[in-house]
Amino acid sequence: MANPNIVNVTSILGKTDTFALTTTLTALVTCATDKVYKINTILVSNIDGTNAQDVTLKVNNGSNDRAIASKNSTFYLEQGYVLKGQAGSNSDLECIVSYEILDDA
Repeated sequence: MANPNIVNVTSILGKTDTFALTTTLTALVTCATDKVYKINTILVSNIDGTNAQDVTLKVNNGSNDRAIASKNSTFYLEQGYVLKGQAGSNSDLECIVSYEILDDA
């Protein structure tokens, strides 16, 4: 299946998901078949209150995990691609992902 032509989009649905990150690199958002997700915002909060924490965010393109640069920019998650997240310590980081589901069906 092909990604939808975003010029011919028939629906744009706003979506926000929240996550408690763990020390395991875990799928956060997986783009469905025949859709494109426009990732608008990824926010990570340190709820530890005392210690600094590391966060890892990656996009898997079906075969490779690729790190996301620490830059304020939107990007497209193509069908079958997966946004993943990981914390340096369990129960210390929470994440919110705001995105749009684009469909030309």
